[in-house]
Amino acid sequence: MTYNQIINDLENKNFKPIYFLHGEEPYYIDKITDYIIKNVLSESEKSFNQTIFYGRDTNIPTVINAAKRFPMMANNQVIVVKEAQYLDKLEDLIYYVEKPLKSTLLVIAYKHKKVDKRRKLYNALKKKDFTYESTKLYDNKIPEWIINYLKERNYDITPEASLLLTEYLGSDLSKITGELEKIFITLSPDIRKIDLETIEENIGISKDFNNFELTNALSVKDILKANRIVNYFAANPKNNPITLTISSLHFFFSKVLAYHSMKNKSSATIASELKIHPFFVNEYKKAAANYRSQKLVEIISLLREYDLKSKGWGNTGINAGNLLKELTFKILH
Repeated sequence: MTYNQIINDLENKNFKPIYFLHGEEPYYIDKITDYIIKNVLSESEKSFNQTIFYGRDTNIPTVINAAKRFPMMANNQVIVVKEAQYLDKLEDLIYYVEKPLKSTLLVIAYKHKKVDKRRKLYNALKKKDFTYESTKLYDNKIPEWIINYLKERNYDITPEASLLLTEYLGSDLSKITGELEKIFITLSPDIRKIDLETIEENIGISKDFNNFELTNALSVKDILKANRIVNYFAANPKNNPITLTISSLHFFFSKVLAYHSMKNKSSATIASELKIHPFFVNEYKKAAANYRSQKLVEIISLLREYDLKSKGWGNTGINAGNLLKELTFKILH
């Protein structure tokens, strides 16, 4: 089952007796669970026919007994087990999976990790098409995900703004959508495009002093701009953690190094092989012109060294701000 297939089937009242939702990305698990809770039963039906358990506070026999009940004055009942990863003896659910009650929608929300696919329970669920795995998106997929998410809501976003959101919010889809919902509330109805100014005004991320602008300055060896950004970071360490900056720089320079080994350097090939938005291809080309392969290897080694120093290894007491200044100097010179 895919997310869209599940939602489409639910909208058409084409219900499955079991929805075993598992995986490292909780966003889609929560979306499916919430949809079922809100929409499968009417408000009058919910009081007798909807039960929500939590994995820490229940057990498999209790869940199975509830699932085996017939609905009262309704066609269906909904049984939801949230935080199912904390259930003991989950494997015992197989006894119900073999003969589920068709009038019950049993939702098992097993979040933040995959179920063991070697076990009989998973194979029984998969055989009957009762499973959905919500996989974690790689960081490089998040900007495109943000773009598509906004398109579905008739909004647009600039590539720079999408990348900036990714850098500061990470790959937590729930956190990202939460921040975007805040923006929707503050924007006037006639504004349908989100840019760097929108991000700065509504989320508090500086459009001028951020990791995206730092990599941009380093790519063209703009010493003045790079040092202004690094000084800003040093003065605001809580909002600009050095580990995040080093991670961003490592991501960027590793791809610049990969660019040097590419035979086909057409823009489309670069975007595809480096897994970057086409908008940023020119930045990587400029960086490759300014940094030879040997220098890039040195930079990546420096990034690893300063990452360790930022975590206390081999550091003689230099604070994060000064470490970043040292690192920036060595990258540029």
